[in-house]
Formats: sequence, C-alpha cells, structure tokens
Amino acid sequence: MPNFLEKIFNFLYPLFRDWGMSRNIAAYLSLAFNIAILIILAYAVYYLAKFVLVTLTAVFAQKTKTKFDDFLIHNKTTKYTAYLIPFFFIYKAVPIILDKYEYWELIFGKIVGVYIVLLVLWIIRTIFNSLKDYLKQKPEYSDKPIDSFIQVVMMILWIFGVAIIISKLFGIKQSELLTILGTLSAIIILIFRDTILGFVSSVQVAINDMVRIGDWITMDKFGADGDVIEINLTTVKVRNFDNTITTIPTYALSSDSFQNWRGMQKSDGRRIKRHILIKTSTIRFLSNEDLNQMKRIQMIAPYIESRQAEIEKFNSLRGIDKSLAVNGRNMTNLGLFRKYIIQYLLDHPGLNKDMHMMCRQLQSTAHGVPLEIYTFSNDKRWANYEYIMADIFDHVIASAVYFDLQIFELPSQIGHLE
Repeated sequence: MPNFLEKIFNFLYPLFRDWGMSRNIAAYLSLAFNIAILIILAYAVYYLAKFVLVTLTAVFAQKTKTKFDDFLIHNKTTKYTAYLIPFFFIYKAVPIILDKYEYWELIFGKIVGVYIVLLVLWIIRTIFNSLKDYLKQKPEYSDKPIDSFIQVVMMILWIFGVAIIISKLFGIKQSELLTILGTLSAIIILIFRDTILGFVSSVQVAINDMVRIGDWITMDKFGADGDVIEINLTTVKVRNFDNTITTIPTYALSSDSFQNWRGMQKSDGRRIKRHILIKTSTIRFLSNEDLNQMKRIQMIAPYIESRQAEIEKFNSLRGIDKSLAVNGRNMTNLGLFRKYIIQYLLDHPGLNKDMHMMCRQLQSTAHGVPLEIYTFSNDKRWANYEYIMADIFDHVIASAVYFDLQIFELPSQIGHLE
C-alpha cells in the first residue's frame, strides 16, 4: 500500500512543482489523499459488515426459535458491532497508510483506540441488556435483581476501560495505573459507597429471597406502600397504590425493617384483625327474661337453650342462691355477643373456615373493652377484601344494640358544649 501511494505521489509531485507548490504543501496533499483513501476503505468495510451483521442477522433471527437473538437485534448489538469492524480496520491500517507521518499516525491511533474501547464496552452493555431481557421473560428469573449484577459487572469493566483509555492517551502502563488506583482505593470506596453497599445488599436480597420484582412491600420510613417494579445496584423502585414512584436505597433493604406481603398473597387468605370498643358500663349478667328475649335471635337460639340448661343444672346441684345474679354461673350480654359474632363469622361466605377464626376480648382500656375479630378472608384482592371486612363490621356494630351493648365513641363537640 505505501509503495502504491508513493508511486502516485511521485507521479503527481512534478505537476505540483510545475504549479509552483512547495514540497510541504504537496506533502499535506499527500496526507489528505492517504486519509481520504483510508476513509473510503473504512466505509466499504462498514457497509459490508452492516449487510452481514445487521441485515442477514435480522433475517436469521426471525427464523430461529430462541428469543435471545431477537433481543440482541432489539438492543442494537449487531449495529454497534458493525460500527466496530471498520474502526478495527482503521486501527490496523493507520500504521501502514500514515507510515511517513508519525505525528498524525500517533494522533489517529490514540483517537481510534479510545473509540474502540468505548465501543467494545457499549457492545458488552447491549449484550448484557439482551441477556437481562431474555432472563426476565422466564418465570424463574423474572423476579430476580438481575439489574444489580449487570451493573456491578459493567462498573468493573468501565473501571478497566477507563484505565486502558488513560494508558493509551498518556502512555502510562496499565499496571502502573492500577497501582495508582490501588493507592486511591480509600477515596474510591468513599465515592462509590452507595454502589458498594448496594451490591452487597443485592447479593443478600437474592440469596435470602427477601424481595422480588412484583412483591408488595411496605416501608414507612420511605413512604413506600406498593409493588416493586425495579431492583438495581443503588435503588429499589416501588410503584405505590396512588401510582406515585418511591425510590429506596438498595442497602436499606438489609439495614432497615420493611414488610413484604408476598406470604399473604401466596397463602389461602388475607387476615382481618380489627376491634371495636364496648362501653364497660353496658356489660351485665343476663336474667331469664333477657335470655328468653334473645332466643329470638335465631343464630344463637340453640346455644342459649343448651347453655341455659347446663348453667341451671350446675347451680341447682350446688344449691346456688340466685337471688343475687352474681352468685353461681351466669351468662353475660358480652359473652353472648362474642358467641353470636363467632357464629356469624362461621356462616359468612367470604371467610376461610380452615384458617384461624376467633372473636377475642383484649385488655380493657380507658375507652372500654376491646372486642377483636381475628379471621381471614378467602378473597385477597384489595377491593374485595375491604368489602368483606366492612360488611362484617357493619353487621357487628349494628348487632350490638340487640345485646344491650353500646359501642364507645368520643362525645361530639356539640354534645360536649351542651
């Protein structure tokens, strides 16, 4: 190649000399001519590579069963590879084309070398993105923090890439450069603190299966209450139920407390745990007249009959003086109300009868006696769950009056003023 160009130059130089040009100007024209030849050849190589890698590969990808090559096409891996081939050609041809122009050979060599390093890193990035897209379509990997691992690998590659670029631009040996970076490791750790913590946390999250993409999590510290849509090296993105996006530092998942609702979603029911407050002053023993009146409540009429007979037998055998209600065994309106609630829950079609179900009395407070319902709905969907829970408590609150019980509530402002 140099002999061929030199012959052309020797042929044209007499013409330049006859036109009155100096040899320096002729040399610059020769340099421009050489660069033009290099660019033309590079374009020819590019179009050939583009035809093979982009056009033919796209046709081939459509005929294969695997989706991975489709993701490579989508992420433009073949397109960037087609860019890379002519630059490799230029990088190899520069010492030949610019053999007699050491300064320009050095400049072009450095520029093309830097561009090749950047392009190789970018191609690797598109391959990893294709791999990520391919794995996320598989059920066993769709909820894994693949982004975090890819970002860690790319961060390491970028560090080595920057080291190579610096060594090429300034003529520093890569071993010496890495030694310098080692001495600056403390500063590097300080700068990349969140990244390093995020990487460690991502590994812990993946190994311990703490969070998956699609999980519903609640983290009050960051105001997060919704579905995880992305887990990467530094942040976890949560789409809240009001459609806002909350970002949480990845390392916070291992350092702070949060609630993951995945267990509930995979279980056979969603827990209902809520209480009402019964006025303590309305709790009392029930007389026979009261019991006869409450037998009209069909759901617990059989229970009242059997329980009343059992208590009368017990008191009679022991000669209990029933002139005072406190003597012997008795039924209370609150106890009967609890039994009624249990029976109501057993008959409710929206509850899972195979899971825990109870109506329990909690520690008394200044506001009354808490009566808590603890059960599980068989429908875990949010709207249906809320409907079932509201339906239960609507009935419970409305039923209290039939047991001569009152629900505690703070007096209204108007009543307080009166």
